[in-house]
Amino acid sequence: MSTLTNRPETAQATRRMIDLEFLYLDLTVCTRCTSTDANLQDALCQVSEMLDVAGVDVRVRKILVESEEQARALGFVSSPTIRINGHDIALEFRESRCESCEECACNGEVNCRVWVFQGRAYEEAPTAMIVGAILREVCRQESVPAAPTPPRDLSDSLRRFWAGKAAQTAAASSCCPSAEQASCCEPTDKAECCGPPASGGCGCQ
Repeated sequence: MSTLTNRPETAQATRRMIDLEFLYLDLTVCTRCTSTDANLQDALCQVSEMLDVAGVDVRVRKILVESEEQARALGFVSSPTIRINGHDIALEFRESRCESCEECACNGEVNCRVWVFQGRAYEEAPTAMIVGAILREVCRQESVPAAPTPPRDLSDSLRRFWAGKAAQTAAASSCCPSAEQASCCEPTDKAECCGPPASGGCGCQ
């Protein structure tokens, strides 16, 4: 997504570009991700005219983080995350239990980000917080590269989330729960009962 418009090349050359990244685990079940996404869209609408007057465009990238490897490569430590020109807009790292994420990854407690703004804690990034972060970046005389993030191992919470998602995917392709697969038929019947669907089996083994 980009707010770039079809302006003459001479006008385009004088405009600044701000890169905004929205990184998240889920936009179907997680209420913190969906609410933050909605607030982000609202914030972009609120500042669009000011950005145009200031000669600034915002390039928005929405990134679904789907694995531990991708999370490490992105420096992703908590969901959801908003970065502007590489800077996390959340100045304080805080998380709490997210019951909606536990519904889509039933593998233990899952924690998602808590946003601290003007002394209060929110379960989604407040629109005013996002607006303020964008305008602060606009007011910088020049873009300041984000400092390299120190290596940080993935949290147990993120590991549990992806382990739960993997377990659900496996269960969805099975004819019976994994605990029952061992006893769903006689061992001599496994090839026919539990073999791949192409061979006439149910595919659970």
